[in-house]
Amino acid sequence: MTLALLHTSPVHVPVFDGLRDRHHPGLVLRHLVAEELLDRARAEGPEAVAGAVRDALAEAVADGARAVLCTCSTIGGVAERSAADLGVPVLRVDRPMAAEAARSERIVVVAAVASTLEPTVDLLREESGDTTSIVTTLLVDGAWERFEAGDRNGYLDAVAAAVDRIDPTGGGVVVLAQASMADAAERTTTPLPVLSSPRLGLAAAADAVVRRHE
Repeated sequence: MTLALLHTSPVHVPVFDGLRDRHHPGLVLRHLVAEELLDRARAEGPEAVAGAVRDALAEAVADGARAVLCTCSTIGGVAERSAADLGVPVLRVDRPMAAEAARSERIVVVAAVASTLEPTVDLLREESGDTTSIVTTLLVDGAWERFEAGDRNGYLDAVAAAVDRIDPTGGGVVVLAQASMADAAERTTTPLPVLSSPRLGLAAAADAVVRRHE
């Protein structure tokens, strides 16, 4: 049972391997890392990489993947839309998180990359359906530069500090829009629920692989 994962950073590989080991033993993960996809999507917009994303997905399917999980929130929507004729499920890692968040009346989306905000907000609107949620966004200045410099602790601390500055009196939930932010949830002191995507996204993808295997 093989699940391919399309990443735009190699830092995601050990994260998802660890989640697999803890929650989905027996699931085979095949990691595809294409950092250039995020670089181009940030510069030109997510649709600019649609062809390259589809090629990467097609390669994964040709190599035997029974499902593909895109772990990049910026290009996740593009990946989903590229799946129509591939013959296997293609999932975006943040959809299960968005479905959970959409049950709240107030959602604060936290991101370190501006290109992630619009796709995440669109996804939340899609998942909320007829339910009206108040969605606000927060871009953590300087955090991504720390990530790119390899300062993981500095990156996570900056994200956690930004989350802790959110006024909790209005209630609601905080959404960490990028999979790379997940461990920042453990560093926050906010009373608000802080949602991240890797665990929920991998669980949904693992289920898709099992269904294909049955």
